[in-house]
Amino acid sequence: MISLTLTSVLAAIASGLLVGALLGVFGGGGSVLATPLLLYAVGVRDPHVAIGTSTAAVAVNAAINLAGHARGGRVKWPCASVFAAAGLIGSFAGSSLAKMVDGQRLLLFFAFAMAAIALSMLRRPKSEGDPAVHITWPLMARLAPLGLLTGVAAGFFGIGGGFLIVPGLMAATGMTLANAAASSLVSVMVFGAATSFNYALTGQVDWPVAGLFILGGLAGGAIGVRGAALLAGRAVLARRLFAGLVLAVAAYVAWRAANG
Repeated sequence: MISLTLTSVLAAIASGLLVGALLGVFGGGGSVLATPLLLYAVGVRDPHVAIGTSTAAVAVNAAINLAGHARGGRVKWPCASVFAAAGLIGSFAGSSLAKMVDGQRLLLFFAFAMAAIALSMLRRPKSEGDPAVHITWPLMARLAPLGLLTGVAAGFFGIGGGFLIVPGLMAATGMTLANAAASSLVSVMVFGAATSFNYALTGQVDWPVAGLFILGGLAGGAIGVRGAALLAGRAVLARRLFAGLVLAVAAYVAWRAANG
């Protein structure tokens, strides 16, 4: 745990604001910079503590954003619940495995996950789908395995997993992109909460820093929602620029991990 100074307090709030804004603009993949910011901007030294702390903050931010989407009627609760319930087991398993991995090696794995997220953001999203999709037994049979595997990845890498959840929900159910993006927040919240709880069991969550990060994220989310509206006409360009930033940060994280 770090000793909070004025500099680290401001860095934590600013980092939360940035991540919250990116989540508001880009949704899936927007939280991927949380762990690097905690490590290299805020000053958290232990990679495991950074992951545990970032997932706690991301879970809260996802819950706040989920409330807004729920009011708008965009969440497909039955499908989202099956996916999240299956992934809950996976996120515990993935985070338990991650805690046994050396911190620097875990960061190297994390850098590869960041690169995969960035590359996925370069694809042009599709909005076709069935807005009236309903849960069925065949859908449940497809959702549960995908949810389990996504939960493992989210728990191991300490990421929200939105970049995997959204296409997973669309592939398994045929729902629209808007419904999948909204419904994915159920899993992001559940996976983040499970992962952070698992890390908290071994004292690897810095709660004061998480609180400051969440505080910044509240303001950042409001900015991000407005930014998404302003960038609506240039959404593809914005995603590509952000993907380039994530690739650059991934390279930096990999270099630091390899030389740490």
